[in-house]
Amino acid sequence: MNIYTLLGEKTRQCLQALYQLEADDSLLQLQKTKKEFVGDLTLVVFPFVKAAKKSPAATAEEIGSWLLQHTPELRSYNVIKGFLNLSVSTAYWLQALQEMSRDDDFGILKAGDSAPLVMIEYSSPNTNKPLHLGHIRNNLLGYSLSRIVSANGCRVVKTNIVNDRGIHICKSMLAWQKWGQGETPESSGKKGDHLVGEYYVLFDKHYKQELGELQKQGLSPEEAENASILMQEAREMLRAWEAGDSEIRSLWETMNNWVYRGFEESYIKLGVDFDKIYYESQTYLSGKQKVLEGLDKGVFYRNEDSSVWADLSSDGLDQKLLLRTDGTSVYMTQDIGTAALRFEEYPIDKMIYVVGNEQNYHFKVLSILLDRLGFAWGKDLVHFSYGMVELPEGKMKSREGTVVDADDLIEEMISTARETSEELGKLDSCSPEEAADIVRIVGLGALKYFILKVDPRKNMTFNPKESIDFNGNTGPFIQYTYARIRSVLRKAEELGHSARLQGELASRLSEKELSLCKNLYEFPAAVKEAGTTYSPAIIANYVYELAKEYNQFYHDYSVLHETNSALREFRILLSEQTAKVIRIALYLLGIEVPERM
Repeated sequence: MNIYTLLGEKTRQCLQALYQLEADDSLLQLQKTKKEFVGDLTLVVFPFVKAAKKSPAATAEEIGSWLLQHTPELRSYNVIKGFLNLSVSTAYWLQALQEMSRDDDFGILKAGDSAPLVMIEYSSPNTNKPLHLGHIRNNLLGYSLSRIVSANGCRVVKTNIVNDRGIHICKSMLAWQKWGQGETPESSGKKGDHLVGEYYVLFDKHYKQELGELQKQGLSPEEAENASILMQEAREMLRAWEAGDSEIRSLWETMNNWVYRGFEESYIKLGVDFDKIYYESQTYLSGKQKVLEGLDKGVFYRNEDSSVWADLSSDGLDQKLLLRTDGTSVYMTQDIGTAALRFEEYPIDKMIYVVGNEQNYHFKVLSILLDRLGFAWGKDLVHFSYGMVELPEGKMKSREGTVVDADDLIEEMISTARETSEELGKLDSCSPEEAADIVRIVGLGALKYFILKVDPRKNMTFNPKESIDFNGNTGPFIQYTYARIRSVLRKAEELGHSARLQGELASRLSEKELSLCKNLYEFPAAVKEAGTTYSPAIIANYVYELAKEYNQFYHDYSVLHETNSALREFRILLSEQTAKVIRIALYLLGIEVPERM
């Protein structure tokens, strides 16, 4: 039984025996003892003072004495005012370590056939540009979240919605028609998503030039935008696409296929995948149908210019456009259609959208609209809102081509990992193949960990040089700790040493060894908290603290050269379990571990 559950039950018995008090969960406040105090768990006794008819300190003393007498798992207690600090016996921690060693999936709850089905949407790229640093944070958060939710006993479906239609792709298509001269990924040697992205930037360049010329002629900025021939052509292309024009559709299909192949290469490099990919071109019509149904039912209204809107004033919001005057769709329309299709195809219990915090309003509106349209699950949609990621130099802009390309960043991280590893001599004994695999694992581990260790709700600055450091709160530091432990375990096996508990150990263990046992014990709680709060950062910071604590232990105590066999085999077991938990924790973050470094 979990120590929190066990002590909670014992405390209930204590309160009944001492004060005839029936205590529910709201009264029992058991929490991890703060580092500055002695103890493992702390019980807040203020809720019981009235029933005890004693001061907080006296009440704590009385409860502590009863618990110590009736709970073999406790070794001592101390009272700080109205707080009762309980110290768990060494025997309990050793038993917990033993049980942990028998569980290859420690901390992970397996999902049964009837477990809740959670769909998680992430990535959501546009087909007018390649993936960039912002997409990397999105993909890493979504993929890690899918593993964390799965580890909490849920079935998970990973989905992606590709925004493959709309004015953005028409801008790239129009620029290619005007200035492309038949260029293809094959003829240029460029990845397809990069090539299409270049034409998106080229469109913006010519568009700005046109606006500048129109303003020189005396037009205001707004008048210039309305008079832009280039933008009119792009909008006409979108109308032609929605009307099914065969030539436009053929070009659209060709250029999108270039992009899809490029995306897939990037996803493979990044180590993320999906169970189902939806395309806006296949869902927007469903969305239009749902909007028109809502119009017929009086849920929405049509404006004088034939556009369709939702009045959200009763929810404290404004009016929301759903269909333009020319009948073309907006993002909201597509999201309504995609949501409807998803719930038709899967018996989803929860839908989670991994989308940046600039879309908070969008998803608030989407939830309201789906609810109004009669979808019971509308109110329960979860917007996993995360902050923006920037570089030390500042924000990125897609139209101006100043984004940090995902592929370039991945290659830079791997290259930096190689340089750093070679400088530190960590590849000296490796074959070229092993070295290439290690630097890939370390480079990607550095990138992923640096992004995932930050509270997802916060904006962050990504610094490639800081992320690759082999010391401090970084992925390579944790990976190196794992590789170091694996080296110790290989040597132990060569020497014929076992990883096990034997003999009397309770009086021999140091506080550092006990602290490491306790830290390992907390892993399932960290997994649960990460799943409840949708925060991979909980796992990231837990595993860093674990790796840091192991390194302190390893520095102060010999493992293989310990002469007492019982103590040596315990330390080997402790090392083995630490490596296991590091591996599982990094797996939940989507990070690989190297067996040697």
